[in-house]
Amino acid sequence: MSWLGALAIGMSLGLLGSGGSILTVPVLVYLVGEPEKIAIAESLAIVGLIAGAAALPRSFRGLVHWRTVLLFGLPGMVGSYLGAAAAQYVSASLQLSLFGIMMLVAAFLMARPPKLEKAGEGKRRAIWKTGLDGLLVGVVTGLVGVGGGFLIVPALVLLGGLPMHLAVGTSLAVIALKSLSGFIKYQNVLSNLDLSIDWSLIAVMSLVGFGGTLIGGAMANRLPRERLQQVFAAFLVIMAAFILWQYVPEAF
Repeated sequence: MSWLGALAIGMSLGLLGSGGSILTVPVLVYLVGEPEKIAIAESLAIVGLIAGAAALPRSFRGLVHWRTVLLFGLPGMVGSYLGAAAAQYVSASLQLSLFGIMMLVAAFLMARPPKLEKAGEGKRRAIWKTGLDGLLVGVVTGLVGVGGGFLIVPALVLLGGLPMHLAVGTSLAVIALKSLSGFIKYQNVLSNLDLSIDWSLIAVMSLVGFGGTLIGGAMANRLPRERLQQVFAAFLVIMAAFILWQYVPEAF
């Protein structure tokens, strides 16, 4: 079941360009049976590895805007590190409750995506504002284990002025950096809690997930993207409702 979950994570990234990381924590918690905090840490590693592997060929084709990676990604790494550091002071129930809320945000953006193709043309956001955007998204990444592609791509297009084809590749590079930073800090957090991650699980799910991105990418031009997004959004709403129903009473 965990292999199928990893395949679904990768296929989502390949088909939709985002959404894969929002599946990783539920797959690890409900299909693999990992404790919540360990699942969030492992999610950062899996998402970071898949995103980095997917960004590499795009960078060779000139589809990664490295200036934006620095302006958005470096503050994002700081934010992710801070979010991971805060995780040791936050209950697992509250983390999963926040995760459920992020699933609802992702579902809304997928069901009613902004018109990005021309919306960001000619725009250039102030450097400090771009850095602040990266910092805030990074905190979310570190705290709840979400890569945030569904937030980063619209931000890069609408606020950073990148064309869509550059925003996707740049987003993958940013996600890889943020996930790496958060995962490094999580090693200390888990050590303080006498918890440890499963490296073999990370390796297998990352490899299967990357294979899923290749399958999803090959299918992307043959399936209706908007319809897929709507179906995926509906699934996220159902999953978010279940997570919130389970964890909100414990969190508060």
